[in-house]
Amino acid sequence: MANSGCEDGQGGEETFLYFAYGSNLLTERIHLRNPSAAFYCVARLQDFKLDFGNSQGKTSETWHGGIATIFQSPGDEVWGVVWKMNKSNLNSLDEQEGVKSGIYVVIEVKVLTQEGRTITCRSYLMTNYKRAPPSPQYKKVICMGAEENGLPLEYQEKLKAIEPNNYKGKVSEEIEDIIKKGETQTH
Repeated sequence: MANSGCEDGQGGEETFLYFAYGSNLLTERIHLRNPSAAFYCVARLQDFKLDFGNSQGKTSETWHGGIATIFQSPGDEVWGVVWKMNKSNLNSLDEQEGVKSGIYVVIEVKVLTQEGRTITCRSYLMTNYKRAPPSPQYKKVICMGAEENGLPLEYQEKLKAIEPNNYKGKVSEEIEDIIKKGETQTH
């Protein structure tokens, strides 16, 4: 399990902070396209709520169900992981999040660390979406990431309680491999 405190990393390349709340909570998932991502801390986004949906009503071909997004909701909170990443991974992260195709827009959020420090991060928000439950596989990757990085247990329980759709097929091979590895490590 990663250390939940925020550290100031060293390194010569320019970096940015990214707040992840969906499948990119899981180290192995974010590293598929963004190898520079280094755990920075666990943090909370206040007055937002986690939701799942399909951009413009089209089901994700990768995940076969709704994908995570956030929306403003006074009094609610979304927990996630802050990753410190090299700016050289900015394009690959935007590409993974479907920015060019209009699935997500880039937003800047202020998150609160567990030590009470406010930090500004890049994150993503789906704008034009239709609510839809996540596939069991997508939910599993999110829950694995939440557990791996020590998100608060109460929040992990909320994630586990999310009702998935009934998709029983396969997702991409690289994601299936990640899920299988996670299952063998927890048994």
